[in-house]
Amino acid sequence: MIRVFQTGDLERVAEIWLEANAQAHNFISRQYWEGQLETVRALLPRAELYVWQDGDGAVHGFIGLSGEHIEGIFVWPPAQSRGIGKALLDRAKAAHGRLSLNVYRKNDRAAAFYRREGFRVREEGVDENTGEPERRMVWEADGIC
Repeated sequence: MIRVFQTGDLERVAEIWLEANAQAHNFISRQYWEGQLETVRALLPRAELYVWQDGDGAVHGFIGLSGEHIEGIFVWPPAQSRGIGKALLDRAKAAHGRLSLNVYRKNDRAAAFYRREGFRVREEGVDENTGEPERRMVWEADGIC
């Protein structure tokens, strides 16, 4: 089930953010992600967030949006490849006719997922915080990116 983030979700969502980033971006030190955790905890409640929770009430993933920009889709590593990320993305697509996001060039798995979901690369650059090359990808409901 997908629902709106509640303040009681903060610690679990922060935990998912840290573990999913550390796993997906193993080319960036875990210490970097740990160093960002307090800032992320402060920013999460300000974003448009939706969480995916199972029937027992456990949160296993979330999506963060700033308008039409996806700040990230994060799924608890043991729960990945079960359709949670796609369900969260579908929720965002249903609410927006256009979405954009940034994905690290080295994150092949995420880039392939977004391509399958209709996103196209619009530009390439470098993440100023990590120095890692990244791509800005865009999806539009009419299929014209």
